[in-house]
Amino acid sequence: MKRKLHSTGQVIPASGIYRVTHSQHNVPEEVTLLKGEKFPRCAKCRKPIEFELIHAAPDPGFRVALYELPELPDGENKRQGKKAG
Repeated sequence: MKRKLHSTGQVIPASGIYRVTHSQHNVPEEVTLLKGEKFPRCAKCRKPIEFELIHAAPDPGFRVALYELPELPDGENKRQGKKAG
């Protein structure tokens, strides 16, 4: 099954937890986003980020807003298993 990827600036199709891919900087590996908002950009470089829905939100009343992703200190992302460079 082909992965459905989304990018910075696109409208979020479903509320839920999204996996984040951004090789330029060490950003959070997963974020919670809301349907109808726009996918956020990187706060450090403002370049596009890719997002993949991994868990849809079950409650339609759930609300949170995120407009940009911060760059994390080196070694803070556990998924990478190594320091980002």
